[in-house]
Amino acid sequence: MTRMKVTFLGATETVTGSKYLIDSPGGRTLLDCGLFQGLKELRLRNWSPLPVAVESIHQVILTHAHIDHTGYLPRMIQQRFENPIYATSGTFDLCSLLLPDAGKLQEEDAELSNRLGYSKHKPALPLFDEADARNTLRYFKIVPYRERTEIKGLAFTFYQAGHILGSTFVSIDCGPQILFSGDLGRYNRPILRNPEEYRQRVDYLILESTYGDSVHETNPAHKLSRHIQEVDERGGKIFIAAFSIGRAQELLFLIRELENKDRIPVMPVYIDSPMAINATLFYVLHKEDHDVDMARLTKNKNPFVTQKFRIIRTQEESLLTAQSDTPAIIIAGSGMMTGGRILNHLEFGLQNPRNLALLVGFQAKGTRGCDLQEGARALKLRGKMIPVKAQVDKIDGLSGHGDSEDMLRWLRCFPSAPKRTYLVHGERDTMNIWKSRIEKELGWNVYIPRYLEQVDLD
Repeated sequence: MTRMKVTFLGATETVTGSKYLIDSPGGRTLLDCGLFQGLKELRLRNWSPLPVAVESIHQVILTHAHIDHTGYLPRMIQQRFENPIYATSGTFDLCSLLLPDAGKLQEEDAELSNRLGYSKHKPALPLFDEADARNTLRYFKIVPYRERTEIKGLAFTFYQAGHILGSTFVSIDCGPQILFSGDLGRYNRPILRNPEEYRQRVDYLILESTYGDSVHETNPAHKLSRHIQEVDERGGKIFIAAFSIGRAQELLFLIRELENKDRIPVMPVYIDSPMAINATLFYVLHKEDHDVDMARLTKNKNPFVTQKFRIIRTQEESLLTAQSDTPAIIIAGSGMMTGGRILNHLEFGLQNPRNLALLVGFQAKGTRGCDLQEGARALKLRGKMIPVKAQVDKIDGLSGHGDSEDMLRWLRCFPSAPKRTYLVHGERDTMNIWKSRIEKELGWNVYIPRYLEQVDLD
């Protein structure tokens, strides 16, 4: 008889590559299927086949659309995976943007690398291409929130996590009751509903740890308004590396609110990400995820459009805007500066002391965002070193991840302690702090698994 077990295929002692394999008597299920980002030793895992046979996996269940939770799916398809991928409607819509965009960026980066000759690989190849990504979308099956779904070997239910559009935590019934937090959102934030309370028995909890050692700033709008005023006064530009899904929408929402209250000068706001524009439309349309204020605002107008709203659609427009000295606020991907059009603005903007590079989310080790956050005086971009003369700052309160207080509030809804809680999706030092706090305040049995570790379930 097949043993019940979980194998940790990613996001162990790191915040990327989310993948967890559940073996049950009825078959194998993969929870999330993300790309590794950041350190080279992690990124190299993306090029390897999955550590288990792809044909042995009966289905994939996705918590949300971010690439560190979905970006390995096209690689699975390359390895002949042809089984269902279960997700909410919001997650599918965002994946229809994110995955092809990621494939296109892979192709563009490989082409640029080959043209400029700065890759060690001859020729440089994309990890996957846009066609692979679009092929992946054929296997999605849409499941609503709070609907128990019976599949091969288990049943699962999605609940709203409040992290990004369509984001969920997942209850899995395979004999024992397993709850996978995915990425939990925050309480009392604009646009999305709060994370749902979960008041049922849990045998095993797989819990994220991204901000388990910290508490977010309580008033990010105040710091954002101060930065906009200061940069406007000195005639500079603000370039913000933001995830096109979630973070970009909250930034637009806050800037519009600040303009309406006359708390900031009106500057051109450029969205240098076609994906962010399309995602913003989905944020308006998916009313099942809206909180009360968002529901009220969308009745009369688009709450994400500022007074001088600009869209940059092409790479050529992006380069022209990056080379311009006209004061502006520019929101571009990617959030950790690992690729995407933010690189255009870093290349031409970091050398100007009037400018501000603003970090508004978690920066994983080994990313350019982390290097800037830690005070790097130069960044390597496209084979050359760019000196950092611009101001660099960070706003923690804009994260879509719940902090330690948010997560504890969610955990305290459980009617009883799980038999064991497994911590994932966090840096090692953060996990140790988070583990100690859960043990001290809740008295739970907490364990930090290693990469590829298997654990048996009753």
